[in-house]
Amino acid sequence: MPIDVTAAYAAVMGTVRDFGMEQLPFNTVTGRILREPVLSDRDFPPYDRVMMDGIAIDYETYAKGQTVFGVEDIQAAGMSRKLLGNTANCMEVMTGAILPELTDTVVQYEHLTASEHEGFKRFTINTGVSQGQHIHRKGSDAAAGQVLIAAGTRITAAETGVLASVGKSLVSVSKLPEVAIIATGDELVPVSETPDVHQVRISNSYSLAAALKELNINATCYHVNDDEAAIRALFESIRDADVWICTGAVSAGKYDYLPVVLSDMGMQTIFHKVEQRPGKPFLFGHFDNGPVVFALPGNPVSGFMCCYRYVLPWLRACLQYAAPPVPYAVLDKEVTFNPSLTYFLPVRLHPAEEGKWIALPPPYHGSGDLAALLQADGFLELPPEKSVFEKGSSYPVWRFR
Repeated sequence: MPIDVTAAYAAVMGTVRDFGMEQLPFNTVTGRILREPVLSDRDFPPYDRVMMDGIAIDYETYAKGQTVFGVEDIQAAGMSRKLLGNTANCMEVMTGAILPELTDTVVQYEHLTASEHEGFKRFTINTGVSQGQHIHRKGSDAAAGQVLIAAGTRITAAETGVLASVGKSLVSVSKLPEVAIIATGDELVPVSETPDVHQVRISNSYSLAAALKELNINATCYHVNDDEAAIRALFESIRDADVWICTGAVSAGKYDYLPVVLSDMGMQTIFHKVEQRPGKPFLFGHFDNGPVVFALPGNPVSGFMCCYRYVLPWLRACLQYAAPPVPYAVLDKEVTFNPSLTYFLPVRLHPAEEGKWIALPPPYHGSGDLAALLQADGFLELPPEKSVFEKGSSYPVWRFR
């Protein structure tokens, strides 16, 4: 018996599993999920850091009325800390340098006038000065031992810089699953071939593989004809994969062998058929100590929708991504849909006031209309208990763009 979308989603998420962890070089894990907290190995910044090119002075000397300071030395970034020998003088400093001893304030060059007196360089301060200005104080960003990046964080360019700064050369991240995408059908030919009038090029596999790349997963694609023995042989050869994503051969046709083959091989069927359109024939199950199986309908929009509604959320949970909130969008026109099914309507999204989205359905000719997705950004999830969805009503949207 078909189950509703809520039950199907809950059943899928009930099989979430951990694929484990692996340690990789920090500069190879962009987009991956961190599985350990990253701590500051020392104070951030590790010293009182000069923030402007200029001079470092003792503020107390300036506060007593002195505005002209002779230059003793220069403190550049990367130099060991120097000592100001006489607080009546100053030291030239460069951005990123450690603040010289016996100084506590930096005045930028733009607020100074340079001159020479008896062969010695000096600077006159031309504007008001605040004690401690233009100094990035030691430990003001983070103290030694503080958690800088929490476990579960998706690593981006920002995190990569911090990993380098704390010397985290090897990083523990969620291990990616081995995924096999299996396209079934005698009508399918390789992309490089010219199909006969009764044939089509394989496309579903590549759409799904591209979707998985959003999670850094590189799937392996296979094609098998509508032959029971051939399907079984292929499945036997890929039993070591963590996930099978199949397209086609799951409905009620005479050549839809997938449910029988999977059952005969020992797959535990969790559900077969969901009260939704597109994607009603969706079959889901798993093998004991074997792969989880998403057997999706062969029509391209059906498989594409199921991928974004079920497969990707499941994979994100397995990899320990933080669950993103599902946005809502407001219909820009009235929509009618009569069957008592959850309807996933392709929509183009336009930004509106207060962070809202307006959903405009493009021309759409059913689950075989792959080209309609070029004019859409996501699927608006319309509930089964209604048949008329008024303009201005709001529903969840599953974005793929």
